Amino acid sequence: MKTNPNQLLADYERDGVVCVREFLSADEVAAVRAELDRYIRDDLASQPVDARTFEKDDKTVRNLWRLEKYNAWFHRLGEREDIKALVAPLVRGEPLLVGVETFNKPARVGSGVPYHQDNAYFCQTPPDMLTVWIAIDAVTEANGPVFFVRGSHKEGMLPTKPSGVRGNSIGMAEPSKVPLDEQYCGLLAPGDATIHHCETVHHSAPNTTDFSRLGLLLVYRGTHTQTDSKLKQAYSAAVTATSPA
Repeated sequence: MKTNPNQLLADYERDGVVCVREFLSADEVAAVRAELDRYIRDDLASQPVDARTFEKDDKTVRNLWRLEKYNAWFHRLGEREDIKALVAPLVRGEPLLVGVETFNKPARVGSGVPYHQDNAYFCQTPPDMLTVWIAIDAVTEANGPVFFVRGSHKEGMLPTKPSGVRGNSIGMAEPSKVPLDEQYCGLLAPGDATIHHCETVHHSAPNTTDFSRLGLLLVYRGTHTQTDSKLKQAYSAAVTATSPA
């Protein structure tokens, strides 16, 4: 893991997104991939429906959810002390693991993600919550990288609406007006990661290439945050409109 903690914090507070090269080693990436393959092959069918979302073909996995609950291997990964120590200053306190999930974006059928802020789903106040987005496949300009609007986390929560997108049920009422070429594009080698604030505006395009774009996400909040009832109400309405979410 290549990072300067002081610089990481300064960049994160300024931009709402940072990049950490070699967050996982090549061997660790291979282990993640092997366990995901095993889990999908051997365990997923017996898990509750909230453990996954499929693409529109109803058979290709779009997302795996709640891996920290349904898979001990990924729970241990998310509880690693070195990772929690890295994110602690960013969440302004003791970090609590609240989610391990994937955005698979498989070749040719991987769907896009509309403009959104994660706190529309997380519903936490203060918004001291973040996502570590780890590339398991290479993320290129062609296969659906995540674009982040730098500094947008400073604007607070923006108006939302149900998106109608499986796995991303609530989006922004209006897309960002920041031109795409001025946004931060998360181009990553396997093992690299971005870390983004829960109110940083971001989105991604579909994957129409022959190369998958698998990402593993670790989600943490400060133990001091609490659920915001108004955000929760809006999210619940979006879930009702777009199930599963």
